[in-house]
Amino acid sequence: MRSIWNGAISFGLVSIPIKLMNATESHSISFRQIHLDDGGRIRYRKVCELEDTEVETSEIGKAYEEADGTLIPITDEDLAALPLPTARTIEIVAFVPADRIDPLQMDTAYYLSANGVPATKPYVLLREALKRSRKVAVAKFALRGRERLGMLRVVDDVIAMHGLLWPDEIRATDDVAPDDGVTVRDKELDLADALMDTLGGVDLDTLHDDYREAVEELITAKAEGHEAPAAPAEKDGGKVLDLMAALEKSVSAAKQSRGADGEGDGDAEVHPLPAGRSGSRRSARTAPKEVGGKKSTSTAKKTPAKKTAAKTTAKTAAKTATKKTPARKSTTKSTNKTAAQTSTGSSAKSSGSSTGSRTAAKKTAAAKKTSAKKTTAARKKASA
Repeated sequence: MRSIWNGAISFGLVSIPIKLMNATESHSISFRQIHLDDGGRIRYRKVCELEDTEVETSEIGKAYEEADGTLIPITDEDLAALPLPTARTIEIVAFVPADRIDPLQMDTAYYLSANGVPATKPYVLLREALKRSRKVAVAKFALRGRERLGMLRVVDDVIAMHGLLWPDEIRATDDVAPDDGVTVRDKELDLADALMDTLGGVDLDTLHDDYREAVEELITAKAEGHEAPAAPAEKDGGKVLDLMAALEKSVSAAKQSRGADGEGDGDAEVHPLPAGRSGSRRSARTAPKEVGGKKSTSTAKKTPAKKTAAKTTAKTAAKTATKKTPARKSTTKSTNKTAAQTSTGSSAKSSGSSTGSRTAAKKTAAAKKTSAKKTTAARKKASA
């Protein structure tokens, strides 16, 4: 941002060098005047009425026109020589609560920036003092050839100044107020309150200029050789014949637009199906069978087969277990005998009889062969 004015803030005996910058910018689309016959630009030229010739900007000065048309020349030197203390100073004259300033007085907004390192400390001092006091500063300053009134306040971490209109520049409202004979009923006020509550608040950052966007779309379409976008259909507001009916309709429309009419709000209710409505259940169950009838039949046929196979498997397993039981018993007996013989051989060894040990070994080998033969025969019978 470029500074448009350099000066200082006068805060008692404290002087804060600052730079003044515009805090706002216009996004409105401007148009040029053209000649309809050939599209040529229409330009304004500064012409002297006496000589009927065009003059340069450097040849143009200021003058005050009196009621009879007499022009009194005023030069920049004349204005600069005026005893105006606010020529280069924003002079703070008071600190007041923000609600003391009438919004009607608000004018152009500016940002004040500290001009140089030495100005930083007093700048921050004034900013923090304004924050803590929750007040605004009323000041006088001169800009563009006239003295103005301003209001200083804190925006984020910056001191902003709003140009204010002088109190005598605000017009009276006597000729604008409606007739005092009109009365409003309490029910109408209640509906108006309900409408206000339904509409609720709004995030100002979400608001945008619809007209400017429509103009931009129009310009783009024209530039690309397309047809202009069709205008949206205008809403037929109609005439307000019954204020109560209009308020009630407005409240209902606002609730619907904000989803506050009860539809879709709250928790969903689950209603159980009555027991007597079995016909609907049957129809719901029958529908899938019509689509996949073949699959249902094949499934039904396969079920008994599976049961039969399961029974056969169970019987076979039982027979096998029955046949295997004797073999296991014989094997167990052989093992017990072997263990007994082994223990006998061990005791014989401990006693030092070598003959008993050999005899026990022979008996153990024979028992093992006998057990193996019996186990093999049992397996053959089970497999048969």
